[in-house]
Amino acid sequence: MSTVYVFTDFGGPETQQLLDRPAPQPGPGELAVEVRAAGVNPVDWKIRSGALGRDRELPAPMGREVSGVVTDLGEGVEGFAVGDEVLGPVADGHGGFAEHTLVRAAEAVAKPEEISFADAATIPVAAATAYDATHQIELDPGQRLLILGAGGGVGLMAAQIGSVHQFTVIGVASQSKRKIVESTGATFVPSGKGVADRVREVAPEGVDLIVDLVGGEALREVVGLVADPTRIISAADATTATELGGAALERTQEAMEKITEVIEYGLVDPHVTACYPLTEAGRAVAEVETGHATGKIVLEPTPCADPGHARSLVR
Repeated sequence: MSTVYVFTDFGGPETQQLLDRPAPQPGPGELAVEVRAAGVNPVDWKIRSGALGRDRELPAPMGREVSGVVTDLGEGVEGFAVGDEVLGPVADGHGGFAEHTLVRAAEAVAKPEEISFADAATIPVAAATAYDATHQIELDPGQRLLILGAGGGVGLMAAQIGSVHQFTVIGVASQSKRKIVESTGATFVPSGKGVADRVREVAPEGVDLIVDLVGGEALREVVGLVADPTRIISAADATTATELGGAALERTQEAMEKITEVIEYGLVDPHVTACYPLTEAGRAVAEVETGHATGKIVLEPTPCADPGHARSLVR
C-alpha cells in the first residue's frame, strides 16, 4: 500500500485527507517513482477549490511536481532504468503528495547529483514557470523587468534568472520578504496601495516587461508602468492580463531541462525554505494558500523532521 494525500470534494481545506491505496503501476510510456520530495504550489489549492474546473474524479490526488527514484518502467520506455533519480510533473490522474506516483517518461528529466531531491522537486512546475516567464518576451541586458509576487518560489527564481541575464530587476513583494528578494540582486519595492508610484521612484522611465504572479488589482495598478501592454506576461491571471493587452504565460517543452541545467551549475537557487513530512501536507498547503509563503515549500514522504514539525531549509 502507498499513502497519498487527496481532496474528497471541491471546496476548502476540510476536504483534504490522507488515504492508503495500492501503489500505482506504470502504463505505456510511464515511470513508477518512489517520491523523495514534492513541490507545493498555488495550483494545488486552486484545483481543490474547483477554480480550475470540476471534472476530476474524486477523491483526487494532490501535488503536481516531484523528484524521486524510478521503481518500475511502463511498456515502451527507453532511456531510463530502475534506480534512476528523476524529476518531473506527475502523470494525469496522479499526485505528488504521495509515497509513490507516476511520471510520463517523455516529461521526466534525470536529476543531477548536484541537485538535492528537495530542490529538484521545485523544477517541473515552479522553476520551469519562472524560466518560461522570463523568456517568452526577450529582453536585452540592462532593460527593466518588474516581477509582481517576487517573494514566492516562482518569483525568486524569475528574479535570479533576470540577474543572470543582466536585466534590471524590480521585485514587488510584502515587506517581510524584502531581505530574500534583495538577495537575488533585485531592487525591492513593497506591495500594497501606491505600488506604482513606488516603482516609478526607482524606474522613472517605466519598465520593459511585467511578469505577473499575483493578478487582479495588483496587476491593474501597475499596467501603466509599461509603455507596450503586450509586454505583460501573467502566470496568475490570464483573464486580467489579456484584458489589459497582455498575455497568459506560454509553457514550453524545453523549459524544465534548461532550468535544471541552470540550477545544476549553481546560477539559480530554488530557495526551498521549509520541508514538511507527508503527514503535515495540510499545513504545507495552508502556508502556500495564505499567499504569504516565502520561497518554496516542499513535502517529503520520508519524514524530514520530527513528526508534526516542518524543518527550515533557509540557506
